[in-house]
Amino acid sequence: MFGCLVAGRLVQTDAAQVAPDKFVFHVADYETVNHVVVFMLGTVPFPPGTGGAVYFSFPDPASGGAVWQLLGFITNDKPSAIFRISGLAAGEGGAHPFGSSPSSVAQVGVSVEALGLLAQQTPVSGAAAATVDAFAQFAQKTLDSLYNFAASFAVTQAQMTPNPSETFIPSSCVLKWYQNFQRRMSQNPNFWKT
Repeated sequence: MFGCLVAGRLVQTDAAQVAPDKFVFHVADYETVNHVVVFMLGTVPFPPGTGGAVYFSFPDPASGGAVWQLLGFITNDKPSAIFRISGLAAGEGGAHPFGSSPSSVAQVGVSVEALGLLAQQTPVSGAAAATVDAFAQFAQKTLDSLYNFAASFAVTQAQMTPNPSETFIPSSCVLKWYQNFQRRMSQNPNFWKT
């Protein structure tokens, strides 16, 4: 019913069923993993009125067990999701009845739950993957930084000292590029991919 994908690795479709409504995937070498994708295979839908809460567990050396953190959810209407796990802190979270975990292996768990219950749960902060809005903010900060850096070297024509080996770019050209880039980002944040 479910699949799990860790970047650079083969897709996992062999979730272990630890209870009638709970499934887990093992994630070896979890320290090197940044994101996981959990998705429905499309062969079996969730029963009506249910979805899947997606959890991640780090091995907890202090207790010897697993501490589970809610990442988010998938449903028949939202059959896949990307979660960032690289910034999550081990030991923060709570117990969840997915069964015991080997101390050296992390796990991704999917718990089939009522949609009303899923809507009331709050995922651990930092688990949501970057969105287009985050990328647009990054691009805007980069533009601002470049323009401010270039503008910090601005001099008037009277202040310029002749230097045959130096190339000068009018600040109006940088400003025009800056404004053009902003316009294109606002129209389509993915324009740079084409």
